Amino acid sequence: MDTYGRRATGDGRRATGDGRRATGDGRRATGDGRRAVLLAARSAVALYRLLDALPVFAGDDRITRLFTLVPGSDFGVDALSVIDDVGGRTLPWDDACRRTYDLVLTASPKGELSLLRGRHVLLPHGAGFNKSIPGEGSADSASGLDPEYLLPSDDDAPIALHALAHPDQVARLAAATPTAAERAKVVGDPTLERILASLSLRDRYRTALGTGSRTLIVLASTWGPECLLRQRPDLPAELAAHLPCDEYQLALIVHPNERSLLGRYELTERLSPALDAGMVLAGPYEEWGSVLIAADALITDHGSTALYYSAARDRPVVNVHRSGVELIPGSPMDVLLRRIPELGPAEAVKEALKAYRPGTGNAAAQAAFAGQGESLSRLRTEVYTLLGLTPPVRHAPPRLLPSPAAATRTPAAFDVHAAVFAEGVRIDRRPTGIGPPGHHLAVEHGGASEQLARSAGLLYRRPLPPSPTAGEVAWTAAGWAEHALSEYSGCRSAAAVVASGLCVLRVRGDEHTYAVRVEPRSEGGRIIRIDPAAALSAVHTWSSAHHGMPDDEFCLNCVIGDRAFRVLLRPATDEEAGLVI
Repeated sequence: MDTYGRRATGDGRRATGDGRRATGDGRRATGDGRRAVLLAARSAVALYRLLDALPVFAGDDRITRLFTLVPGSDFGVDALSVIDDVGGRTLPWDDACRRTYDLVLTASPKGELSLLRGRHVLLPHGAGFNKSIPGEGSADSASGLDPEYLLPSDDDAPIALHALAHPDQVARLAAATPTAAERAKVVGDPTLERILASLSLRDRYRTALGTGSRTLIVLASTWGPECLLRQRPDLPAELAAHLPCDEYQLALIVHPNERSLLGRYELTERLSPALDAGMVLAGPYEEWGSVLIAADALITDHGSTALYYSAARDRPVVNVHRSGVELIPGSPMDVLLRRIPELGPAEAVKEALKAYRPGTGNAAAQAAFAGQGESLSRLRTEVYTLLGLTPPVRHAPPRLLPSPAAATRTPAAFDVHAAVFAEGVRIDRRPTGIGPPGHHLAVEHGGASEQLARSAGLLYRRPLPPSPTAGEVAWTAAGWAEHALSEYSGCRSAAAVVASGLCVLRVRGDEHTYAVRVEPRSEGGRIIRIDPAAALSAVHTWSSAHHGMPDDEFCLNCVIGDRAFRVLLRPATDEEAGLVI
């Protein structure tokens, strides 16, 4: 396999062997009178597209759904595990070639599809037909519209339906392959339909990700030598080092082909600095769509993920694609990338996002998708006509996207940059180790290494989960804070986070125990809270600057980004000091 992720042999043309047709017994895939529908995928990403279209058959017991893996792709290994995950019945390729089907659904024209008996339906694969793969098929042809794969030979089963997402794609197909265009119809994009149907779940997705009031910036990388992860592999870590973690959250979407090429372990090892800083790595099926809905901004290469993002909502998107040979001039992605701001160094990301002109992304996406909200209905009509069946009375709606998983790694040690002013303290926290040191090191005890804990100026602890046994030993808030100051000689402030917005604090050299309460903000009918540990850093900085704590109740502002949060300090009551953590 070469660095492009292609097969190391041949030029990528359709593998037709000696042109033979399947010569088995030709028995039907089902013997009970049901219609057999075979989903034939040669890669995980093609299988995902097929799964998004399957609701057209939902609830119809006249249909038997079968799966097979089309050989010949370097990216097919993950497809079998996906079929297992959804509980699909898989036919080995040789067995699949010996049977006959009422429909064969594919999302790629490549591979030995001629060996599969039945009427073939080719579904959309990606959005916009934006890329040409060097060394594969016809020179300069868009992948998915290449005559090399769409013109049938004498032994090929003709495509009964070529489902496309936009009339412009039909026109492009007609220009490249007039014969193939005769079987083309605009049905829209089932994957986009799922995203559009799930837009109202945005708050749920952001809650699952732990985004809160932060700005969620998503990076999208396609696959191949010109993709973001190969051209700018350090960008995720550079952004994590530059953007304050209380104001911004990062997520990354990686094309399934690139994931297959590297493997999960190698991919996560390469991304370790950004993942350690709390970046979310979106799952390759469904999760990427829910992360797009949750996003506030997108950084993209020339992959079509940006078109789905822009079609769903008009939000800022910036370009990191460098000139190359893959992007098709005049394609929807080419139009989008020429109209949006370019991102230079990671430090310029805020300015690049501000330079985005509203409406630019959505206008470009309209050239890739037609029939929005009607895709499943249109496709259902077409496939049931081919099956010779009346569709069920109840039409299943698009399946809503599930909530994404939160980051698997959460930073627990921070370089805190702080600035004291008359009314309070401005706080800027960055995960330690990826940027310059700040005013102090703040460490969560029990969440970071002992070495970091012994280097901390501020040490804090969050409540432990309940014990599974009947008996337990637990610290009080004040008891643990006093213990931490005794055990860690370099620590100046120690605090227990005991409840939402409430902390119990001890400061070295001060015999008093303090209650620190952070008030939430109200904005536009929403309540916004910050991590209490950020407020503890504000108090720690203030007490350092003023050489001690106030004698009476005191209020200061903890400023994070453009928001100020009131922090109240006072001596803790005995009840507060005795709270169990």
